Amino acid sequence: MEVSCYIDYNVSMPAQNLWRVDIVNRESDDATWDSIRSQVRLIHVDSGSALRFSGRQLPSWGFHQHEVVADKVVAHQDTVWNVEEHRYTKSEDRKQRERELVTAEMIPTAATQLSFWEKFLELQYKMVAHAPDAPSGHMFASDPHEWPLLTRSIAYWLSPTSNAQVHLIGNLITWYTGTAAVLVYAGLLVLYALLRRRALPALPPAAAAAFHDAGAVLFLGYLLHYLPYFFLDRTLFLHHYLPAYIFKILLVSFVIDHLYFLLHSHEKTRHLCNLFVVCVMVWLAYVVITFRKFSVLNYGDTDLTESDLINLRWKDTWDFILHKRG
Repeated sequence: MEVSCYIDYNVSMPAQNLWRVDIVNRESDDATWDSIRSQVRLIHVDSGSALRFSGRQLPSWGFHQHEVVADKVVAHQDTVWNVEEHRYTKSEDRKQRERELVTAEMIPTAATQLSFWEKFLELQYKMVAHAPDAPSGHMFASDPHEWPLLTRSIAYWLSPTSNAQVHLIGNLITWYTGTAAVLVYAGLLVLYALLRRRALPALPPAAAAAFHDAGAVLFLGYLLHYLPYFFLDRTLFLHHYLPAYIFKILLVSFVIDHLYFLLHSHEKTRHLCNLFVVCVMVWLAYVVITFRKFSVLNYGDTDLTESDLINLRWKDTWDFILHKRG
């Protein structure tokens, strides 16, 4: 990284190449600068500006290197740096120093020790803080509250010679079922909590443990991968919902199994088990039918007519692309 330089060696400007290193996460005043672990800011002494990564890439005249700038706003996340490796030598012989630098180990010899929660918090912070430049007002952009009901899709590709196209669009049957499963699980969670509060029988111990394990992994996993997007000030798309969607689909299977258990465990509702199984089979059939219907938009291997696209437009907010016929 090149911080500052003078192209004209005859320049009469006074040298201003003094920088101060501030260790951001120091635990004491005598803390040392460690590779990997330490987070530092480089402050220009004369101007008080901090060295910041701008996120832009220089053109060919800058050899396509990433741009660094000096920013008066010191307390910025892009002014924090860390050193991944530090090769050094104390040898006084020049050739020996060069040999030691070339052969030095580039990977830290000791692994950085982070607890599970430190790793978890760092990952969550990086996901929330990372906001690459994205076009604002994109026609396929969407808001988090639109994702559970599949309000928007995303167009990825359109054939130059036909109306064959690829869209990111989910199976509406599983999408809505997953949203319903989240609501059903949340409702059951509140119901069981109220029953326990009133000392009323709710679930056998084994079933209660399974229910809470599913909540700890699937329900909580869904919320952790979905709710943070409500606090991001950036352009969002449907694909940001996919990690949460995986947890939602897994929760569907658990809710179906749990509802069957509830029907089977009570004498008055046991006769409804067969009807419940039939309903699940019909649901699975509709899942397959819907997948086959929309697979032409997933694989982009079929030339679609205007009538085909209208039939596939199950929601008015879905935007498909149609070539103008000359």
